[in-house]
Amino acid sequence: MKTPTAGIILAAGESTRFGEPKQLLRLCGRFLLEWVLTAALDSNLDHVVLVLGCEHERIRRSLVSTTAHPKCEILVNPDYRSGQSTSLKTGILRIQLDFPSVMFLLGDQPLVDAAFINLLTKRFAASEKPICVPTHRGTRRNPTLFGSSFYPQLLKLAGDRGARDLIADHPHQVLAVEIPDARIFLDIDRAQDVEPIARLLKSRQPPEK
Repeated sequence: MKTPTAGIILAAGESTRFGEPKQLLRLCGRFLLEWVLTAALDSNLDHVVLVLGCEHERIRRSLVSTTAHPKCEILVNPDYRSGQSTSLKTGILRIQLDFPSVMFLLGDQPLVDAAFINLLTKRFAASEKPICVPTHRGTRRNPTLFGSSFYPQLLKLAGDRGARDLIADHPHQVLAVEIPDARIFLDIDRAQDVEPIARLLKSRQPPEK
């Protein structure tokens, strides 16, 4: 059984390349992190864990209305400086006994929407594979899904590489969902990434009446 499925949003980083906490970057009327969080909460995910670290108090205050959603839970990773794997493990330790599968989402991919999340969870649930990754022209992207059989291995990860090596080491257990439009995977790492993504977000929004 693969359901119910929890979502874990990894948003604890220091935004070193961006120069300031990008989680609170204002982008088309929302904070950057709010785009992913809202998509996860609007999706078919059964529970959403938001893992914070750097500037967690400020982020929590800024997102108080969105995080009040009954599906949302906030965790703080005090060891966030040791890399993304520590946030991943913080989330897994919380959901491992209650949810037989998990989706890991990144807090800086504002074009990931509820429909895309639902596509991945539906394909994953219908497959016998314990890992699901979206791909574009064969290249693995995020977000990713894992069944509970991989929880012990996820809890052994270290450093800032997340689950990439784990996926690469088990190619026959991976369901690859090919996505024709790579723009959905765009993320914000540097200041120059903001404007192109803002234009795409605006093009999605309905015109003002």
